[in-house]
Amino acid sequence: MARVVAGMTVSLDGFVQDENGSTDALYPDLAELQDSAYVKALQEQTGAVLMGRRTFDMAGDTDGYADSYELQVPIFVVTHTPPPVAPKRNERLFVTFVTDGIESAVAQAAEAAGERAVSVVGGVDVNRQLLAAGLVDELHVDVMPVLLGAGLRLFDGTPPLVLEKLGVDEAGARTSLRFRVVR
Repeated sequence: MARVVAGMTVSLDGFVQDENGSTDALYPDLAELQDSAYVKALQEQTGAVLMGRRTFDMAGDTDGYADSYELQVPIFVVTHTPPPVAPKRNERLFVTFVTDGIESAVAQAAEAAGERAVSVVGGVDVNRQLLAAGLVDELHVDVMPVLLGAGLRLFDGTPPLVLEKLGVDEAGARTSLRFRVVR
C-alpha cells in the first residue's frame, strides 16, 4: 500500500507564506531545483499527488500540468466544487477532483500510486486535515534560511505527534527534514 508523504517548504520560523500571502522568499531556487537530484528522487518515489484546490489553481493555466508539471502522475485535488471543464491530460497525468472528503482522496490516490508514495504537494489545509485524521505516514519539511516573522504557519492547530527522524538532506539553500509518523 502507498504511504502518504505530507509536508511543505517553510521558513525557519515555520511560515509557508508571509503576511501578504507571498511564498516568493521560500522558492528563490525553484528554477535550479527542476533538474536536481532532489526533484529526481521525488519523481522516483511519487505514484500520485494529492493537493488542495487553491494549490491546484495557483498554476494559472491548469492545462499546463499535463505539459510541464515535474510530477507526471495522477493528481487528486480535494475541493468542494470541481471546475466546469476538466484540465488537459496525457497518458501518465490526469486530474481527479475529489468532493467527498480527505479520506476518499487518500484512498483514491493510494490506489493510483500502487507501491509508490502519495505526495502531498502544497496546501496548508490539506496537510492539517491529513495530520488531524491520522493519514500521514511521513512528514517531509523543507526549511529555507529566512525568517518571515508573520504569515501563515504550517502546523498551527495540528494534533501532537511523535516523529522518528528518517533523514536530513540539503538541496541548494534548503534543508530537507524527513520524519516517520509514529503511531
